[in-house]
Amino acid sequence: MSVRPEAAPPSRPAWWRWLGRRVLQAVPVLIIVALGVFALLELAEGDAVDAYLAGIGAGDATFAAELRERYGLDDTLGARFVTYATRLAVLDLGHSVAFSRDVLSVITERLPNTLLMMVSAILLSSSLGVILGGVAAMRRGGLVDGAISVTALVLNAMPGFWLGLLGIILFAVKLRWLPIGGMSTLDGDFSATGRILDVARHLVLPVTTLALTYLALYVRLMRGAMIDAASSGWVTAARARGVPARRVTLRHIAYPALLPVVTMIGLQSGTLLGGSVVIETVFSIPGLGSLAFEAVTQRDLPLLAGILLAGTALVVVMNIVVDLVYGLLDPRVSLDAKARA
Repeated sequence: MSVRPEAAPPSRPAWWRWLGRRVLQAVPVLIIVALGVFALLELAEGDAVDAYLAGIGAGDATFAAELRERYGLDDTLGARFVTYATRLAVLDLGHSVAFSRDVLSVITERLPNTLLMMVSAILLSSSLGVILGGVAAMRRGGLVDGAISVTALVLNAMPGFWLGLLGIILFAVKLRWLPIGGMSTLDGDFSATGRILDVARHLVLPVTTLALTYLALYVRLMRGAMIDAASSGWVTAARARGVPARRVTLRHIAYPALLPVVTMIGLQSGTLLGGSVVIETVFSIPGLGSLAFEAVTQRDLPLLAGILLAGTALVVVMNIVVDLVYGLLDPRVSLDAKARA
């Protein structure tokens, strides 16, 4: 029996064609976001010079005019847009007035901290949600199911900053097990292993706080998906064939139920960046979230625009990764089919 070309495994050219199409599809998204960011920032009142002069409590109209001329803030709207678009075309995000540095260098300095916290929180939240949601689905209607659902909903109802402050009071102030904030200890172990352990110790509280905030969502998704899968025809057929109960639970119920969880991870990547503003501010973590807060308070519009564009690029990359994971979890979703679509 001959095998049709459609049934063949994904080829490397098809994979690269699919990836190239996704990158090209992301370009209009980034352009639209860039135009929206420029329009919103132009509608905002004041600028970084006003915030700078208010912060130092000095300066006259002549000094303010010199600063605006230096940073191009006194140009016409059309000239500012042309400068903005030209710089973006060469990945030049402009100059930060608040930090007196290039915006790109400031973002690349803070980005690893946010990525480390976000990825860790997503992995912890989704892993706990899959496990607890699976246990609740298998104990549907029982005491365990009710306890897991109620606990998850209570954690989801708590504001992130309040949950973080509780963690600081209990584990940092009272018990002194964990540091209050920051990313590292100034006088800590400077060896490679020592630095990794020190950063991990500082991330325990913020990562746990952010993960617990979104835990209920993954618990409910996994529970509902497993209950739906358990009543499907393929599960009934597998049980009729005498497939062991453990294999039916893991392979035919839990495995397909992971698809909505993966989808939510992709959708939530954007909201996690917004949630990190509060968490990074509470725990004094030098990341994109706290940087966005500083850019808003100091009216540093070029820096804020760069942060928004960086966040958009992160969401695009996360959605591409989610599509790749979809192809691994569901054999019906192949890269060859996507490349031909």
